[in-house]
Amino acid sequence: MTSASDLEFVEFVQDASPRLLRAAWFVCGDPVQAEDLVQAALEKVYLRWRRIDRGAATAYARKVLFNQHIDTRRRRSREVLTDQMPERAGPASGIEDTGYLVRALAELAPRERQVVVLRYYCDVSEQEVAATLGIGVGTVKSSASRGLAKLREALIAQGERHD
Repeated sequence: MTSASDLEFVEFVQDASPRLLRAAWFVCGDPVQAEDLVQAALEKVYLRWRRIDRGAATAYARKVLFNQHIDTRRRRSREVLTDQMPERAGPASGIEDTGYLVRALAELAPRERQVVVLRYYCDVSEQEVAATLGIGVGTVKSSASRGLAKLREALIAQGERHD
């Protein structure tokens, strides 16, 4: 890569890393694993940086990250979710107690969690979620619907326990 290309990549990493890290953390629930996922995704993006459309670089990195999570999850027999927020996760999401959200996301099935995070945290269209996860748009819609219903119930129940 040329030094100008390297500088572009460094700017991309500085801009995209906080949101990628937070999305990875929401999906896997483990701050250490989230950092590993982001690192692996950025490594793969770097290797293809010259061929990537700069306007689609974040979407490409997000797709690589979610595919990496799927591969990792297949290799592990069980996910371990924690309430610990990564220190470099970027600005607050506007939710007073992120722990509520983490616990609620932990109650979702992995596919539902991926769809909800991509669709509503990353603000990705249903078609892009389907392409990223390799599923149909109908599956995205049904997974999002089920996931949001479970998330709503879990957040209400957690709120009632803490009132």
